Amino acid sequence: MAFEQADLVRFPSRPERKSLFLERGDIDVSFEFFPPNSAVMEEALWRSIHRLEPLRPTSVSVTYGAGGSTRERTHATIARLLRETTLHPAAHLTCIGATRAEIDRIAGMYWDLGVRHIVAIRGDPPPGERYVPTPGGYERAVDLVEGLKAVADFEITVAAHPERHPDSTTLATDIEVLKAKIDAGATRIITQFAFDTDRFLRFEERARSRGITAPIIPGILPIHNFQHVAAMASRVGVGVPAWLVRRFEGLENDRGTQRLAAAAFAAEQVLGLVDRGVTEFHFYTLNRADLVYGICHMLGLRPQRNDVEYRDLVDN
Repeated sequence: MAFEQADLVRFPSRPERKSLFLERGDIDVSFEFFPPNSAVMEEALWRSIHRLEPLRPTSVSVTYGAGGSTRERTHATIARLLRETTLHPAAHLTCIGATRAEIDRIAGMYWDLGVRHIVAIRGDPPPGERYVPTPGGYERAVDLVEGLKAVADFEITVAAHPERHPDSTTLATDIEVLKAKIDAGATRIITQFAFDTDRFLRFEERARSRGITAPIIPGILPIHNFQHVAAMASRVGVGVPAWLVRRFEGLENDRGTQRLAAAAFAAEQVLGLVDRGVTEFHFYTLNRADLVYGICHMLGLRPQRNDVEYRDLVDN
């Protein structure tokens, strides 16, 4: 039976779906890695870095462990990124485990190496311990931002928590702390990961209403292993919606289907944010590249290397 013209009215175009029309250059991304503590982990890290490098992120950051426990490995990874890649590394610095003079010295060393971007955060104490300022150190992230700007004219990214920082009493308090960090010289905001898109959007709206104009970039954590990610979320005060738990229910021993469910959720999350006007994302890679690479492909990013070099990278 032939379709009548009137039948087409049932399937209207969806111009509000920005994600349907993404092209190269519409979206910016940045990636976060953590420094390796073994030869096997180092190999995995650099395999991920080389896999994601052709996507030309705006920056890549390298974290500290709890209590600043990986400081030297972080420095070594940053130095190698500068030597061996075309990437723009952003070094994490925290208030924990060092005096102001020591942090200022490290910041100056980074500047001399060519690092121009710092991720400045208070830092987390070791598991099970309460945060206690280091004697002679920077007490809060806002103090760290002020100190770094006195060392050199760094671009400084700070953290935000759409679901409230675990040590904070209210989200309103978090917004005031964030405003103070921006006023102290920070220029960019990355949020803690969240699985509820509306939480990020409500947080962004509240920050804007407080006069915060710096870019607020959602942190995205791809779910490589749901049980592991759920435990991580619990430690940092991130809610896991019941509907998301149901999606992964019964897949504990079915890694293939779990990967499919993870890819579907990641696509839904990022493309939904694009449809709400978000144009930049920060990925917590956990030093794994494949799912992040796939999400970036859906966001319109394509490798910026010659075809022969890129094929060799993928084949290996």
